[in-house]
Amino acid sequence: MLIQKAKILYVEDEIFLGKIVKDSLESRQFEVMMMTDGKGVLEAFEQFKPDICVLDVMLPYKDGYTIAQEIRKNNPAMPIIFLTAKSQTEDLLKGFQVGGNDFIRKPFSLEELIVRIQNLLQLTNKKENKVLKQEHQLGQYTFHPKRYELHHKEQVRKLSHRETELLKIFAASPNTIIERKDILMKVWNDDSFYNSRNLDVYITKLRDFLKDDPDVQIISLKGVGYHFLVG
Repeated sequence: MLIQKAKILYVEDEIFLGKIVKDSLESRQFEVMMMTDGKGVLEAFEQFKPDICVLDVMLPYKDGYTIAQEIRKNNPAMPIIFLTAKSQTEDLLKGFQVGGNDFIRKPFSLEELIVRIQNLLQLTNKKENKVLKQEHQLGQYTFHPKRYELHHKEQVRKLSHRETELLKIFAASPNTIIERKDILMKVWNDDSFYNSRNLDVYITKLRDFLKDDPDVQIISLKGVGYHFLVG
């Protein structure tokens, strides 16, 4: 049986240190995407879909704190570890304020980093399992949020990050009215007109994905939100 490797997005501008850390993590059966500056990290995050992020604080173009805040807007539950040479208490506090889960001061031992990654992944998985099942049965469909997949009979549809986040909201509250503003704030962290139009587009996509089972419907309630019906 093939075991899926945990995926780490690692951002470090010290190339020599970064290579040592990357090689060590890969030797422990992690899949690692390493970047050497803050440019393009969000795009890499969307494509790579990591299980955890390890971010150096001081980076060219965009610092680790800013990257963490941007990641949090797209994925509030993503575990984040900061690496820093700074030792001031205010730096540590800022790291937690912007969404970091853990903070490791340089220089650090590779064993310490690996243990902290493993512990944080275990804590995150336990928390997710309490809040969201590994799969949801929605009529004739099986939704696998961790794998970004929607199964219908022999067909498997790969979902984007936002499609998955939307369907997670609906799957967690079947046959319940969900307010439009709540959805916008959870998925986009903003209920602007532009994001509202984006939501309309994604709702249309989800309806198309679910059209083969008439007992599964997303009903629009004008001025309120949506009623996700699962027969």
